[in-house]
Amino acid sequence: MSTPISSTFATQLTQMRTEVLDRLRAQRGGALSRADASAQARDTESDDWAKAGTERDLAYALEERESAELVAIDAALQRVADGSYGLCVDCGTPIATARLHANPTAMRCVACQARAEQPGGTPTHL
Repeated sequence: MSTPISSTFATQLTQMRTEVLDRLRAQRGGALSRADASAQARDTESDDWAKAGTERDLAYALEERESAELVAIDAALQRVADGSYGLCVDCGTPIATARLHANPTAMRCVACQARAEQPGGTPTHL
């Protein structure tokens, strides 16, 4: 992928990274660590333990999703840095620019992604 296009995606990925980190901080209640936020939630009195448990589980699931997104963004930024951004990690062909605009963290072309998502499909690159 050409340098100007890669730098455009690098800017977008960096902005996405900042947004994910902001969401994680907000989910944790600001500067609180996960353990501190959990302890604080336990200390809050609630008559509805089922509701409190469900809310806690949802918060953990959201944080896990945000963490996975952050890993994908960091991997894409690494590909920008090493010059491989925009190339399929499985077959090496260029990933369509429209696909990268839709999903800047995409690491596979459409064909290889479809194979990886098939039951029993095994990506050649992990």
